[in-house]
Amino acid sequence: MIPQEIIRRKRDGHRLHDVEIAQFIAGLVDGQVTEGQAAAFAMAVFFRGMERGECVALTRAMTQSGARMQWDLPGPTLDKHSTGGIGDTVSLLLAPLVAACGGYVPMISGRGLGHTGGTLDKLDSIPGYVSTPDRALFRQVVRDVGCAIIGQTADLAPADRILYAIRDVTATVESIPLITASILSKKIAAGLDGLVMDVKTGSGAFMTSLADSRALAQSIAGVANDAGLKTVARITDMNEPLANCAGNALEVRHAILHLKGEAVDERLHDVTFALCADMLVLGGLARDEADAMQQLDGAWRSGRAAEIFARMVTALGGPAELVDGPDGILPQAPLRRLVKTHEAGFVASINTRMIGLAVLELGGGRRRAADSIHFAVGVSELARCGARLEKGDGLALIHASNEDSAARAEALVRKAYSLAQDAPAPMLLLVEKLTG
Repeated sequence: MIPQEIIRRKRDGHRLHDVEIAQFIAGLVDGQVTEGQAAAFAMAVFFRGMERGECVALTRAMTQSGARMQWDLPGPTLDKHSTGGIGDTVSLLLAPLVAACGGYVPMISGRGLGHTGGTLDKLDSIPGYVSTPDRALFRQVVRDVGCAIIGQTADLAPADRILYAIRDVTATVESIPLITASILSKKIAAGLDGLVMDVKTGSGAFMTSLADSRALAQSIAGVANDAGLKTVARITDMNEPLANCAGNALEVRHAILHLKGEAVDERLHDVTFALCADMLVLGGLARDEADAMQQLDGAWRSGRAAEIFARMVTALGGPAELVDGPDGILPQAPLRRLVKTHEAGFVASINTRMIGLAVLELGGGRRRAADSIHFAVGVSELARCGARLEKGDGLALIHASNEDSAARAEALVRKAYSLAQDAPAPMLLLVEKLTG
């Protein structure tokens, strides 16, 4: 293999052969391909793109660059992946709900970067929770409890970890073929029987336009199914936060109250149940969506899902009393500030990215991967699109560690909200479903 010739062929717009892609990725892992060559390859793909067959070959090569998990369980192994958003607490509800219906969910999640939150950061706000267990403990918890949410292990798809770090510093992250291969290589290596992809669209999403979101969803669903992983992709709205709060400990608390039926958030509930239903149908645990919805409702209302979440937390080192009394366990910010409206009107729109940036200003997110975060900070009681507000009503409640960060966050929250005299038209939450 001559790496520069492979780069040259892609640079000039040619279709790469499967063996060329496999050799290049193998060379990336064993050191024969330099960082500079990997950066040039990523840039060539960024500008020239890849046909679906090339992307399938890239996904397979990255999957085969490390270990692959195999499961011997009495039910299907199923997972969900999201492109990220604000108040996206779906994973904390979804994993125990699917487990309560007979599925097994070995969920490998990521941390937040930029304005979007990360599931692992949410779980790290739980005292004692081990989000990066060894593989033996991961297997045991999945088998015994039905689900485990952890971070990526070093031996799964190592080529992705190397290539993503290079893409992150060379402005080549926003490439649909590279995004597709990055996501799917980890999921296929995790030994799944089925995957549901949640592609966000709107002001708080990674892909803000519907056209870009649709292109990514089509790519993931198509490549995954061609690579042998049964996958359904949904496009869901992120033009306002999914939950009515954003911030790590705040979202864990919100998820617990939702699982217990004490504070039900309609947007979060509808997206979660739709994704769960797709997973149950993919795994053969439900005849159709209606059957899946009935099973999920029973698992939720009976408290089985909340019980499984509690067992998962305890099995991974967290406190046994978390679900019964989250306020006595989760960290809480010392300062709270209500952001009040200066005028009356309907909430016409929310720049959701600004809400994410407000959490970032409070210290609840990362500007760089190495940054530490404050788990207690964030925003809650967010006013919803279409809500009628009087002057002095609350837009959001800020949870801060100090006055300076609270003031910066308040300015961003105010910038995020637009009020009008007329109620806005309702937005479609579940935008599209693609099967590849």
